[in-house]
Amino acid sequence: MTHPDSANRIYQTSFASDNNTGVHPAVMEAIVAANEGDVIAYGDDPFTGRAVDVFRQHFGADTEPFFVMNGTGANVTALAAITRPFEAVICTDCAHINVDECGAPERVAGCKLLPVSAPDGKLTPEDIESCLSGRGDEHNAQPRVVSLTQATETGTVYSPEEMRAIAETAHANGMLVHMDGARICNAAAALGKPLREITRDAGVDVLSFGGTKNGLMYGEAVLFFYPDLAADYRYYRKQATQLASKMRFVAAQFTALLEGNLWLENALHANRMASLLAASVREIPGVDIVQPVESNAVFAAIPKETVTPLMEHSYFYLAGSDTPIPVARWMTSWRTTEEDVHAFAAAVKETVQRAGKMG
Repeated sequence: MTHPDSANRIYQTSFASDNNTGVHPAVMEAIVAANEGDVIAYGDDPFTGRAVDVFRQHFGADTEPFFVMNGTGANVTALAAITRPFEAVICTDCAHINVDECGAPERVAGCKLLPVSAPDGKLTPEDIESCLSGRGDEHNAQPRVVSLTQATETGTVYSPEEMRAIAETAHANGMLVHMDGARICNAAAALGKPLREITRDAGVDVLSFGGTKNGLMYGEAVLFFYPDLAADYRYYRKQATQLASKMRFVAAQFTALLEGNLWLENALHANRMASLLAASVREIPGVDIVQPVESNAVFAAIPKETVTPLMEHSYFYLAGSDTPIPVARWMTSWRTTEEDVHAFAAAVKETVQRAGKMG
């Protein structure tokens, strides 16, 4: 993949998060183009209308897309729209809504979360069934939604068959399926499937569609695949402070991402860089890849002695640094180059070897 600014890159590449990466030039051009003239605010503008049409081309003519400011806003408002205050959401214990949203689903959406253990980041039909024993009991929150993340928080990817099995179990028990698609493009790229096939066609009812991690400046979308589910969503969005007045700047980014193949090119590139990074560090003594590398995330166990020096590189997010064997999460993005990967892998190798000699 060609990076237009590669000759003049003076920043230090970060492997901490794909959120740390800048805006794709094509997306930036779309923002600039949307800045010409005046349009009606709050989404009643041609830029937003065009983005809605593009989403419907991907997901179906009756899809109801709504634009929000960020991923937490997408998840929380989506869940608020499809649950009542006494209802609950089944998710994994590592789900973003459970560990990374500061209790927003409970406080803002008003729903209880029912987390289940998932070392590989994936829910199963059995997990769902294990949460149903209290149904009909007024003393228990009532399961109403199954929320799964694609790609998962551990970098793994649900196959369409796995998702359909989950959706069938949920629907058979009168529940809906929400998908946190912060990295949905990476998942589709990994599976070699169209976006619709791994969401709507696999039984998903509501999708939080992520763009920020795939080249956008900011903004996400909430897609309802059945219009009746979206009947009151606009009010939840406004109450949760997620209605952008200058919505055209959010919407125009999605048109740039989805009208052609940019979404796929970016995701394929990020996934390839993750595979390259995994291959580059896998042979380093003391480094162990602990999750399958299926999207743009690499999870590696590293010697405890390397935590401080590697953290000083500011390249990665560290999970479990206080455990006997720390696990680092390294993320790649549309902008990561092979040179970035090799330089970082060399830095990891040098740090591990130095720590081994000191030990």
